[in-house]
Amino acid sequence: MLLAELDIFHSRPIVPTRRLAIDRTRLHATSNGHAPTPGSLLLGAVCARFSSELAYEALGEVTELVHELELNQPIAQPRLRHRLQSDRVGLSRSRQRLYGNDTLNSSGSFERLSCEFESARATPSQLILGAVYAAGMAATLLRSEALRAVRQGLAWRGDVGPALFAYLSAGDLSIRSDLAVSDPVGWALDILGLERADQLPEHSVVRRCFREALRAAHPDLGAAAAEAADRIAELSEARRILLVQ
Repeated sequence: MLLAELDIFHSRPIVPTRRLAIDRTRLHATSNGHAPTPGSLLLGAVCARFSSELAYEALGEVTELVHELELNQPIAQPRLRHRLQSDRVGLSRSRQRLYGNDTLNSSGSFERLSCEFESARATPSQLILGAVYAAGMAATLLRSEALRAVRQGLAWRGDVGPALFAYLSAGDLSIRSDLAVSDPVGWALDILGLERADQLPEHSVVRRCFREALRAAHPDLGAAAAEAADRIAELSEARRILLVQ
């Protein structure tokens, strides 16, 4: 059965004025008190499916957009040369769907999940931006969960299947070391290659180091694809930690 659906409206890729609009009315249509919701799983899956097709510069900009949404900062437009709007007139529609059983198995996860991605008329940037903005528009109780799902989806490198949904359902796995738990700021500085000092580095320095490290971690530039997801997730989490201090 259909668990969640997201309509992303977008201009044609070749037009000079690039626009984007979202219809998320059926995104969280199914809810049974379980986290993450089907809507969050769908958003994470959209990002997972198309993030590997982004250049590292675009991936860095999308990651920064997610962090700005998490911090409730004003969102400057355009992003990736696309302007978010409410008007859908003249825009093409690309529909993303999540199917599965509306029941939970013994481990607390939805069963037989699968996605249907409509992407023939859209670019990866448009679909990922649509998923990220939809997460930022989620209701207060779901917003943090939805943004976490898109962060994890952006870091994923692999097929959209059971392993991805298990990854998204398990929560934020970015911090795995004991140091990250006992000293998250120190861990974040180490991950981004920043020196420990009495004062934290300026936000501009954190952003620059994040982009440089993200470039080195991107599979397109020679990084091992099997390790890229963990590394990108670590870098993203380290950046988030330092920017909220």
